[in-house]
Amino acid sequence: MLLFAMLATTLSMRVIASDLYARRVPNRWLLGALLLGTLLLAWQAVQQGIASTVPHGAGLLLGLCSLLPFYAMRWMGAGDVKFFAVLGFLLGWQALLPVWIGASLMAGAHAVAVYSWRSLRLHLPPRLMLLQHDAAQHRALAPVLHQVQQARGGREGIPYAAYLGLTSICWAGWTLWGAAP
Repeated sequence: MLLFAMLATTLSMRVIASDLYARRVPNRWLLGALLLGTLLLAWQAVQQGIASTVPHGAGLLLGLCSLLPFYAMRWMGAGDVKFFAVLGFLLGWQALLPVWIGASLMAGAHAVAVYSWRSLRLHLPPRLMLLQHDAAQHRALAPVLHQVQQARGGREGIPYAAYLGLTSICWAGWTLWGAAP
């Protein structure tokens, strides 16, 4: 369990950074984690028996199938779906519901904040609107923000994979250290 949690945490940290920066979840990271996880799973099967692999296989299938409809409706990207499936493989099917709930709550709060700001911005007094506009132009000129915009390549939206990664790190930590008697 510890090695799977460490692998999931390492992958999650990389995905969080990539999703926040470029709104991308690199396939090679997912594939690499899947291959390392498969090796760990084979070792676990030899040590503990084939039945110990069931939660991981079920997690992969359940993770993929549960978010696939949202991808089909264009509500999320393919990287989010694949990442959730890999997390299910690494952490087991038991982790999927808590990780999904936590990530969805954070993504929902993010969406509410964005839409509230957009709505509030329209009702600002003219002087504050001018200050906000000037601040936005100043931020747009910052080199770092320009690099982020280039890295995103026009991709917008809520960084759902980052929220999945954050909640999976919390889940791994809680199950390894927080749930101990």
